[in-house]
Amino acid sequence: MGLLEVRNLRKDYASHTAVDDISFVIPEGSIFGLLGPNGAGKTTLLRMITGIFYPDKGDILFKGKPFNPENDVHSIGYMPEERGLYKKMKVGEQALYLAQLKGMTEKEAKEKIKYWFDKFDINAWYNKKVEELSKGMQQKVQFISTIIHEPSLLILDEPFSGLDPINSNLIKQEIFDLALNGTTIIFSTHRMEQVEEICDRIMLVNKGKKILDGEVKQIRHDFKQDLFRIGLARVPNFAEVMTYHFTIVSQEESGYIVKLTEGSTTNDILAHFIRQEIPITSFQEILPSINEVFIQQVQQIEEPIN
Repeated sequence: MGLLEVRNLRKDYASHTAVDDISFVIPEGSIFGLLGPNGAGKTTLLRMITGIFYPDKGDILFKGKPFNPENDVHSIGYMPEERGLYKKMKVGEQALYLAQLKGMTEKEAKEKIKYWFDKFDINAWYNKKVEELSKGMQQKVQFISTIIHEPSLLILDEPFSGLDPINSNLIKQEIFDLALNGTTIIFSTHRMEQVEEICDRIMLVNKGKKILDGEVKQIRHDFKQDLFRIGLARVPNFAEVMTYHFTIVSQEESGYIVKLTEGSTTNDILAHFIRQEIPITSFQEILPSINEVFIQQVQQIEEPIN
């Protein structure tokens, strides 16, 4: 049983179904990537999980019990893609206000604000209005306001938008630390390289439906195409390399990328080069990136049936 379990969730609008019979489980302390093209239903799904929208069908279990927005909302931190800071309000006052909305006392909130403002080096902006901050600085304030009450479930929608590489790494490290300390995180983004680097598990949705979900490593393994990169001490011509055990995909500066044929094994590849007396310097299986899996699955769903 996970911290969050979604069962057969559905949400209909007048013209379309935004979420269509989606189920998944998020283990406690994991970083869960929610992926999908624009209009896939991600935002609607997140809003149901946070109690902003009510599902038309299905169940949401939080900590093993039916989700109760009134009671459970203080255990959730949600940073939406459309940022919600008040432009005319001072940064410190805003952080204090949002912390108290999440059930913290003024004393607790001030102590936490000092800790996080020190850590993110933004004390100089405490009495500045939000509209005076850069987009990246506003993003840091939004992030602090989202995690300040130490939520059990943290939902981050495009958290790196507007951040430079240094501040992106700062936020990324905080995400890892929070997960390490038991926070369960839903991470929604379009940047696939971040998903691969940050997430333990992912779910891909398209047109309101779940396409796949599981551990990142397992998904990459499941979609492998038996491709291998072979590094060689000398690069022979095609005639020397050719064998029925594999086909040549491409030649590289220091070797080849090959595709294993059905019925053959990696040992057959290695044995072939040994017989040719061509020293092998490296041998690596090429697994598809999450971006490649994402594109393949979305295109497969959208291809018309002839």
